[in-house]
Amino acid sequence: MELNGRVAVVTGGTRGVGAGIARAFLAAGAHVVVCARRPPPEPVGTAGRYAAFHAVDLREPDAAGRLFADVVATHGRLDTLVNNAGGTPYRPLADGTTEQHARVVGLNLLAPLTASLAAYEHLRAARGSVVMIGSVSGTRPSPGTTAYGAAKAGLAHLARSMAVEWAPEVRVNTVVPGMVRTELAHLHYGDDTGVAAVARTVPLGRLAEPSDVGDAAVFLASARAAYITGASLLVHGGGERPAFLDAANAHQEV
Repeated sequence: MELNGRVAVVTGGTRGVGAGIARAFLAAGAHVVVCARRPPPEPVGTAGRYAAFHAVDLREPDAAGRLFADVVATHGRLDTLVNNAGGTPYRPLADGTTEQHARVVGLNLLAPLTASLAAYEHLRAARGSVVMIGSVSGTRPSPGTTAYGAAKAGLAHLARSMAVEWAPEVRVNTVVPGMVRTELAHLHYGDDTGVAAVARTVPLGRLAEPSDVGDAAVFLASARAAYITGASLLVHGGGERPAFLDAANAHQEV
């Protein structure tokens, strides 16, 4: 397996996309540690292999430092950090306070920066890599999740700058998912009918599965991506069909 014997930490790896990433790394042979503020309802695993869990708030530098020190003490090394933890409620910009929006930016941008700095020396020793989990919300307007989109745009820039500063010892790349089917998809897209309607807007005809994001992260962490750093890998099924095409077709039908 591509990552046999390697050690990976997946932040926010207890559910949704993060759990999918953790399972992909387990399937590739890695030892996986997932972290979040609260433990998962059941261990994250696949094919009889399970991720270890650490409770931590990665917005606290001392806590992040202890996490990676514990991982290296247990496993002897750290090869990959996947900065997946993040998220946001739906909140139009004018309906939120500065403090509420700042917390979103803190979780989605400052926490990955804090975790990366805490992991740096360990990753450098292993000539490892950082994989940021971005979002298409950082590449286009993001109404209702403006602070989140701004943070994800900043995360992609952070990754590109880190890739230059930390080369050649540590590679840094970003996976940029589009819409993903998770256990919380209904909060964004409605019931099954709504999810199906949204899926039809994607050129490949479906939402991404967490495993799709996980496979992309495994690739970027593997030796097959040894010459890839500072890159953003779009995992969005072809993106969004331009609205003007549908408008033009509707006009012609009339």
